[in-house]
Amino acid sequence: MAHEQRRARRVAVSLPALIEAIGQPDVALHPTVQAVYQRVEADRAAVGRTGPGIVRDLSTNGAFIAGEPLPLLSRVRVGFDLPHFGAVEAIGWVLWVRTRDCEIADALGDPVPLPRGIGILFESLAIEARVHIAKLAR
Repeated sequence: MAHEQRRARRVAVSLPALIEAIGQPDVALHPTVQAVYQRVEADRAAVGRTGPGIVRDLSTNGAFIAGEPLPLLSRVRVGFDLPHFGAVEAIGWVLWVRTRDCEIADALGDPVPLPRGIGILFESLAIEARVHIAKLAR
């Protein structure tokens, strides 16, 4: 397997989650600023779509959620229960998508299943939840 390049330590988990595509709020800007302003826009194709997922990989910065993929750059709300912490609600952005299940080989040549799903970057997550996740990932 390739060398790990992620900055935040992560922990393998299996936590049922509820995912909702929420879009992003419009921003009213002064006309002078509007003329020179560029912004990444969330994909709105799936706004309002809600479904189950399984948080499989969790860090203080984001998560991989196995389940029905959402479009790249969807803005999502994710809710799950974190053991020894309680309910967590996060807002994030879909930065990558695995469109279907696949397998890769580990260092011994054994198959490792990789489920379809989404990789999200957290935009908003309570600091207490981030601290708890950091402790789990140590």
